[in-house]
Amino acid sequence: MKKRLIFLFLTTVFFSLFFYACVSLKGDISLNSQKDQSEKNIEEIEQVVVPLEATGGAQARGRQGEITSARQLITGKEKEASTDADYKGKLLAWSGRLAIIEGKYSDAQRLYKQSTAVSAGNIPSIILGIRLEGDPVKRLEMIEKELAISGRHSSAVGFGELQIERGISLAEVSRFSESAGAFDAAFSSGINSVYKESYGNMRNRAWELRNTSGMTAGTMNILQDSITWNDCITIARNETQLLRFISGGKSISDADFFNRLLERAFIPYTQDISVNEWPKSKPLKDEIITRAGAAWFIWHLYAEVRADRGLLSRYSSRYATGSNPRSPIADIPPLSPFFDSILGCAETELLSLPDGRNFRPTQPIRGAELLMALKKIDN
Repeated sequence: MKKRLIFLFLTTVFFSLFFYACVSLKGDISLNSQKDQSEKNIEEIEQVVVPLEATGGAQARGRQGEITSARQLITGKEKEASTDADYKGKLLAWSGRLAIIEGKYSDAQRLYKQSTAVSAGNIPSIILGIRLEGDPVKRLEMIEKELAISGRHSSAVGFGELQIERGISLAEVSRFSESAGAFDAAFSSGINSVYKESYGNMRNRAWELRNTSGMTAGTMNILQDSITWNDCITIARNETQLLRFISGGKSISDADFFNRLLERAFIPYTQDISVNEWPKSKPLKDEIITRAGAAWFIWHLYAEVRADRGLLSRYSSRYATGSNPRSPIADIPPLSPFFDSILGCAETELLSLPDGRNFRPTQPIRGAELLMALKKIDN
């Protein structure tokens, strides 16, 4: 009888422990499942908010449909019941980051305080606090402090996101080489691919501008955006010796420079690569330069520096003759007046084929890309 009672007792204890273990395991599975879903939700929000952040300012606010969709997405996630304080804090922070894009800075400040109160130290909240600081130098100090706390190795939590912010801020203070390095560190850290897709162009621009120390303020202000013929002349005058043959070393106005370059065919009358004859009307000084127009300007300067005008027909004599003229560049007709300039710039690597096949002649050229080509000729 005594043995039976002991057996029943041990059996009861065993099944009780087994039951509680199962309950605990079920709870762990439930928590892990909830955590996985929360992470997926945050990634979904990143996919729609990060591209808007990378666009920035008034340009981002012009994408109202995307902003509205992002706001609806975040609101929907906030309405879902969750006991995870860290997840709630992240949602509040992402809502604040979207508020900055919307131009609602007081809302962003309020959401930042709420986020840190719910979950201090979550990465989206830290990024929100950094973005709320207007001074890039102070932002850099904040970022360096956070990297020192979280760790400067790529596997550290938030390393990639903080390096993105570091790259942005470094570019704003013209430390372009370091900026490109910060973006590269972020992209190789295992961060969500949407960051590379959104900030890849900013990284490339920083790399293009890495050797621009010592430039005049007038040049720096126009390097990152599309440029006009006036801007083109400013860059060439300030940063190279390529236009001395026009001025003879004398000080002449931008208008005179433009007219003399036009008269000597260094500036084309049109940037339309499909024309057979030049139009009679002259181009304007404030006309945006396309890649085709830039190629014409660059290649004609290249021929001038080498005192070899044969370069101006070098490629058409090879490719554009006979009954079946052909072009090695997909989007450049072999009979275009821009054919030699574009092929010359591509072959000598003064300008690139963005996708390896097409030149994209109608796309505006940025000042930094033009400057890089002019520097190669000048050297």
